[in-house]
Amino acid sequence: MHKKSVEDAVTSLHDLSAVDLIAGYRAKQFSPSEVLEDLLAHVAAWEPHLKALYAFDPDSAREAAKASTARWTGGEPSGALDGVPVTVKDNIATKGVPVPLGAASVKFVPAEKDAPPAARLREAGAVIFAKTTMPDYGMLSSGLSSFHALARNPWDLSKNPGGSSAGAGAAAAAGYGPLHLGTDIGGSVRLPAAWCGLVGLKPSFGRVPIDPTYVGRVAGPMTRTVDDCALMMSVIAKPDRRDGMSLPAEPLNWRGAEKSPRKLRIGLMLDPGCGLALEKPVREVAVKAAKAFESAGSVVTEVDGILTREMLDGLDNFWRARMWDDLAKLTPAEQAKVLPNIFKWGESGAKLSGVEVIRGFNQTMAIRAAASKLFCELDYVISPTAPNVNYPADWASPTNDPMKPFEHIAYTVPWNMSENPAISINGGFDAKGFPIGVQIVGRRFDDIGVLGMAKAFEALRGAQKPWPKPPAH
Repeated sequence: MHKKSVEDAVTSLHDLSAVDLIAGYRAKQFSPSEVLEDLLAHVAAWEPHLKALYAFDPDSAREAAKASTARWTGGEPSGALDGVPVTVKDNIATKGVPVPLGAASVKFVPAEKDAPPAARLREAGAVIFAKTTMPDYGMLSSGLSSFHALARNPWDLSKNPGGSSAGAGAAAAAGYGPLHLGTDIGGSVRLPAAWCGLVGLKPSFGRVPIDPTYVGRVAGPMTRTVDDCALMMSVIAKPDRRDGMSLPAEPLNWRGAEKSPRKLRIGLMLDPGCGLALEKPVREVAVKAAKAFESAGSVVTEVDGILTREMLDGLDNFWRARMWDDLAKLTPAEQAKVLPNIFKWGESGAKLSGVEVIRGFNQTMAIRAAASKLFCELDYVISPTAPNVNYPADWASPTNDPMKPFEHIAYTVPWNMSENPAISINGGFDAKGFPIGVQIVGRRFDDIGVLGMAKAFEALRGAQKPWPKPPAH
């Protein structure tokens, strides 16, 4: 490998993939300290516009990068991500940092230890230089928060990055290093990945241990490339006894995720069954993706969605009651600090009967049954990730209606409840150059296959538009 001078390489170090960073460290083209300094300068240019970060800690990051540089100099890297800059979402605990959950109402208490995925990243040598922002309690698909500043989308600062992994999506698209860790309980990794032009994986439930665990809740990578997503999964997809839903260890070849689309049975799901109407540019991108797989030898058939109005409304009722259980424990002064959208929605959960809440929860099992039936005849499902191209930065969701907050998650939420792996990857752009995501869903536990299909699509799709640059001063 030709050794570039630092002067040649430093201008674009922040844009290198994690795979390329590790190769560069190994070849002694540049050091983790040089990469971090370039990244910090890039963040300084973007962050006043994006507001993607929380607990930004350049001093600790410099110390970690310095130690990594010494290990690479000595030829003894500590793990698969040694020296790679990483961000972690607000709600994933990192030792010594408070976990506000995006809400001014949450007590500001430093975490005692790293949550499982953060611990795995640190053990692998990753440099966690910041956490990323999210909306109150993760209950909005937006960067709107009572605690954090409003996060924006680097492709268009007037638009929303999505959520609840809002800061992670904005940071990844803006080039705040290659690896970002989000969480997803209804689409919170895949939706911002779609609106920010990224690869966002919701693994099979239990594949990446999380603490606290909850029905449908997973942690997953948000990256610019499928290879980086696979590399990150090779580190974070390891059992942890703190998560009672954690899957047992398996010898999965994350780095070798390859999949030929030939003869695979793929369902194209353009109508999820309910929710927001599908916008024409999104439909066109999803259909184009399906045709690309068809040209590569897949058998593509259009299929009906599995989500019903009863299912989506049931989930809504269950989550309202769950939210009110948290909000009701706050003092009146603390309740006053909650984002009004969230409080109004959560408060309505107090009016639901116990039977209504149980009926809502039972929809998770109905969704699971419908998904299992669908995959009896299919290997994979392709769909839009989100029904709309974009929406204003200061909106709480694509409807901006606190009493209809989930109309946009009809393509994503079924796979949280059914536990299937699902990945969003950029499929194209609208006429104004805004990214549009395509979702690929696999059978339960087929995470490697889903990554392989995304890798195949990455090749079929071809080159993408350049990533956005910081606004000129």
